[in-house]
Amino acid sequence: MERGLFMITVAICDDEKQITSELEQSLLDIFRKMNIKYEIDVFYTGVELCTHIKSTYYDLIFLDIEFDKDELNGIEVGKLIRNTHANQTSSIIYISWEMKYAMELFDIRPFNFLIKPLDDEKIEQIIRLYLQLKGQWTEVFTYKSGHHILKAQMKDIVYLESNKRKVTLHLTGGQKEEFYGTLKEAYQNQLQRFDFLLIHAAYIVNYDHVAILKYDVLVLTDGTSLPISRHRRKEIGKAYYDIIKRRSAQ
Repeated sequence: MERGLFMITVAICDDEKQITSELEQSLLDIFRKMNIKYEIDVFYTGVELCTHIKSTYYDLIFLDIEFDKDELNGIEVGKLIRNTHANQTSSIIYISWEMKYAMELFDIRPFNFLIKPLDDEKIEQIIRLYLQLKGQWTEVFTYKSGHHILKAQMKDIVYLESNKRKVTLHLTGGQKEEFYGTLKEAYQNQLQRFDFLLIHAAYIVNYDHVAILKYDVLVLTDGTSLPISRHRRKEIGKAYYDIIKRRSAQ
C-alpha cells in the first residue's frame, strides 16, 4: 500500500500472466505518480475473482473476456458480479485482443475497454476519467490563511514560491496569495497529479504556463525565468516531455 490522499482498490483478472504483470506495473506507476493509495489483487480465473468478491469490494475491476474453454469467460463473470453478487457500483474495464463484444457487454455496463497489447497512456486516461467521475479529481487547490480555508483554481496558478515556511501563490494577472506550509506538502498532496513540476526546492511550476524549457531554466509565459535545480534537470526534462506525449495522445 502507498501513502496518498485516498484509496483505490483494484482487481486484475486475466489468465495471461504477462498481461497481468504488465497491467499491474502500469497501475503501480500511475498511482505512485498521482500519489494515490492503492491495493491491487491479481486473479488468473473468473472463479477466483468471484469467490474473493463475496467478501471484498473493488473500485476497479480489470477483467479479461477470453479465458480457457473450461473457465468462466469475462462476460459470464461480469454478469455474476452485477446479478448474483448484486454489485452495481464497481467499475469494470474489460480487456480483450479484439473489439467485438459490444452488444454482449451492454447489460453489464462496463466502464471502459482495453485492447491488447495494453497501452500505458490509455490505462492512465481511464484512471484519470474514473477519478474525475468519482469526484476525486478536484481541480481546485486549497490552502489555509489564518483561520480561513481558501481555494484557487489549478489553471490560475502560474507557480508557487517558497521562502522558509511561507509559500507564495503566483496567479494569473499578477495576483499573489500567501500561506504557511511547504512546497513538498503542496506538491505531494495536491499538485503532482495536475502536471505541476517541482523544479527547485523553492519553486513549483504549472506546466500550462511554461513557454520555454531550457537545460537549467524554465521561462514562463509572462516572461519570468525560474532556475531548475542541478539534480532535477534530467528528471524535469523527462517529466516535461512525458506530459507533451500524453496530452498529444488524448
